[in-house]
Amino acid sequence: MPLSRQRRFPRAHRSVGAARSFAVETLTEWGITDRLDDIRVCVSELATNAVLHGVPPGRDFCLRLLADGPVVRIEVRDSGGGFPEVPSRDADEEGGRGLLLAMALGDDFGVVAHIPGKTVWLVFKTGPVDGRARQG
Repeated sequence: MPLSRQRRFPRAHRSVGAARSFAVETLTEWGITDRLDDIRVCVSELATNAVLHGVPPGRDFCLRLLADGPVVRIEVRDSGGGFPEVPSRDADEEGGRGLLLAMALGDDFGVVAHIPGKTVWLVFKTGPVDGRARQG
């Protein structure tokens, strides 16, 4: 049976660490520890982008985790306008590399438009679950 859990976080820098902790705790509870470091980094990147660029003042973003067999999907939804811009790999800018990193670590990537906002998602192919998984 697929597993799913989500939580909302306010537009604040502290929410990035809280989102990362929520993801690690949830996946560990589900027994999904393969690629946990990659997923942790990507949750940080997507949550940071939501806080800095996607969430209007006074609003939240939502982190959703889905696990179905050997696949984990992370989704970060915000209500802001615009779409993430992926910088070219040879750009000279100092910042803006987080999305490139996330795309390199994940196995699939996409953006779904909503009115308002968007969901940025990444998929990770993982190893077998160790049997502790519970619906949450």
